[in-house]
Amino acid sequence: MKLTSIKTLGELKAQNYVPKSIKEELKSNLIQSYKDGVEVFRPIMGYENTVIPQVENAILAKHNINFLGLRGQAKTKIARLLIGLLDSHIPVVKGSEINDDPFAPISPYAKKLVAEKGDETPIEWLAAEDRYYEKLATPDVSVADLIGDVDPIKAANLKLSYADEGVIHFGMIPRANRCLFVINEIPDLQARIQVSLFNILQEGDIQIRGFKLKLPLDISFIFTANPEDYTNRGSIVTPLKDRIGSQILTHYPRSIEIAKQITTQEAKIDPAIEEQIYIPEIARDLIEEISFCARESEYVDANSGVSARLSISAFESLVASIQRRMLYNEEQQTAVRLSDFSNIIQAITGKVELVYEGEQLGADEVAMSLIDQAIKNTFESLFPKIEKLEKKEESSPYDELFTWFFEHDAVDFSTDADNEIYKETLDKITPLNQILVEHLNSSEKDSYFYKELIIWGLVVSKKLSRTDLETGQRINDLYGGYLNGL
Repeated sequence: MKLTSIKTLGELKAQNYVPKSIKEELKSNLIQSYKDGVEVFRPIMGYENTVIPQVENAILAKHNINFLGLRGQAKTKIARLLIGLLDSHIPVVKGSEINDDPFAPISPYAKKLVAEKGDETPIEWLAAEDRYYEKLATPDVSVADLIGDVDPIKAANLKLSYADEGVIHFGMIPRANRCLFVINEIPDLQARIQVSLFNILQEGDIQIRGFKLKLPLDISFIFTANPEDYTNRGSIVTPLKDRIGSQILTHYPRSIEIAKQITTQEAKIDPAIEEQIYIPEIARDLIEEISFCARESEYVDANSGVSARLSISAFESLVASIQRRMLYNEEQQTAVRLSDFSNIIQAITGKVELVYEGEQLGADEVAMSLIDQAIKNTFESLFPKIEKLEKKEESSPYDELFTWFFEHDAVDFSTDADNEIYKETLDKITPLNQILVEHLNSSEKDSYFYKELIIWGLVVSKKLSRTDLETGQRINDLYGGYLNGL
């Protein structure tokens, strides 16, 4: 017999159904997932040896959890994945506001109903996805919002005395009985509101407006907090921290490979568009390198962090700009160009908090400097590094390229140039081919991106000059243009 077809408490007893607390439920289902080889936290990457084992330890210990970490470190995403450790359905007393267990009702309504009807008590089934509650902590959140209050309208409509428990309006936490309850950015809650959570976390009960109402709530609490909040906007009061069983520190991806996997998973790109655009792996590396550079930049506030959403938004903007170019040129196929990266500035500026020096420089300039630094790092990892001090008698692998730019006019890279013009522009810079042959074994598809990388790598190394135009960029020899003019 399918459990969800059962409609009364008596039928449920006949099936020998044994209720569990939510923390026991999470624990037993985690153990079962190990036995079945199911990876509950598979969508989370980069935490396999750090955060995830600690989360599993906390579940096995039946602890409430506080995730402490900077923005964009998947704290809420992990909390939402815990839904996968809940039973598919649980029975509740029909009509109960707080998901009363028919075997152990706690609300006045459910207690009265079970006492009157006994085994004929009607029940209904609550699905796992309906057992997840999430609240963003803001300074205006009140005790009434979270715990509950006396409802005068309810009292008037039902003609109840204010001494009657029926006038109580339950807040979000009682309504989350037998559920997961997530409070994001817990330090933003006023201290007096945090104090109202003490009893719930330790004894599991609540008090509403002086009513002698003991509700032994069954809730698994998940909190998230940003260390920056402890000094800028508020803090978690010490007694509350003391009542949270496990505090787990999150972190950013520690390698480009992990960061790329996260971006690929989270970026919302139309598959049909991806088939039309060839994206070299080095371009994906460069997107992630920008985030890594931002986290180390002197212009960016390290305490605020740089969210993984920067890479995701930058990748989405990059693909969108390429799609616009294809529409402009009426092309069906194209590839990512390094010059396309100038179109992701708007995806960077809103994702970083600048220090005073960064504010003085300007958000757009900081974003461009991060792109330049990422290009420089990537360039130096693949091609011979440009030394700051060079001896005149020593030759450089780039001498022929410098000579070419000295002897020729400036080269313009238009962001809207079609494929043919783009390739012709790079093909005419003949020394690039020799550099590629000597230092990199690249495929023909990737070769044009690498050619651009060499040019831009020399630009950010101060060996070639760049001028920003309305339609793109102009690359020139540092002195050739001036001397030729003379």
